[in-house]
This record gives sequence, C-alpha cells and structure tokens, in this order.
Amino acid sequence: MTALEEIAPAFVDMAHSIVWASVATVDGDGRPRTRILHPIWEWDGTDLFGWIATVPTPIKRAHLAAHPEVSVSYWTTTHDTCSAECLVEWYTDDETRAAVWEKFATGPAPVRYDPSIIPMWKDGPTSDDFAVLRLQPYRLRVMPGTTMTAATGEVLTWSDPGGR
Repeated sequence: MTALEEIAPAFVDMAHSIVWASVATVDGDGRPRTRILHPIWEWDGTDLFGWIATVPTPIKRAHLAAHPEVSVSYWTTTHDTCSAECLVEWYTDDETRAAVWEKFATGPAPVRYDPSIIPMWKDGPTSDDFAVLRLQPYRLRVMPGTTMTAATGEVLTWSDPGGR
C-alpha cells in the first residue's frame, strides 16, 4: 500500500493528462450508470479533492441521494489507467460554483477549458443548469501502461485507513 503523499501527485498527473473519465453512480435499486465527465483535481500536499462541473440532472441527483459515492476511471490508448473511488457532495451555492468555474477556466492544460462553451451554461456559474460535485477519494489506483511484453511502471494503490 502506498501513502497518499506518494500516489496523489502521480494520480493527478495521469488524470489531468487523460482529461476525460468514466464516472459511475448507482441508483436506489443498485443499478449502475456511467457517464463521461471532466474532473479537475487539487492536491495541496495533504488533501486530494476532485471537482466536476455538471448539469444537475434528476438521474444524477437521485443516484447520489441514494448512494453519495462515485467511481472515477481514466484510460488512454497507451493503457495508462487510474481510478478513484470517492465520496461525493453537491454544491449549488454561488460562491462555490463561481470558484469551480474559475478552476476550470484557469486550470492547467489540457484539463483547462472555458465552461461558457457549454450552451446550457451560457449564463455563467449561477445558471440553474450548472452545479458542482466535490469528490473526496477514499481509494486510488494508478497503473502505468503496458506493452505486450512488459509493464512500464509500478502499480500504486492507496486506501484511506479511516475510510471504506
């Protein structure tokens, strides 16, 4: 098991280089649903948090009300993969939405983008169709890509000892 201080920077580097992630939720009957989303991650040397700018659809709201957790999985054609299992919290207050809007608008390339390009968000971060999910990982995995003959790097895993 790797310490968070060792795996978090590797996770953020890989996740931000891949950009898009499959994010799975589970409904009240235990049925999963995945969607492709664009998280941005922050590592301050102690804590790792992810942020997702998203439309607060009734399905997402219902799933996260039943099970406030997501599984986030990244993959690229070089077979680099990383994943995070996270507790999730909705944020709909104007201050947080504006701050996360700015995180995406000014974030590092290639994860940076202008959220106003999304037609539903043309009214900015206070749009009714703009909400924020805050991700708090309790398990991480980083696995560098492989070739047909050999692994190109060490698999790193971390689980919060006080978490799940």
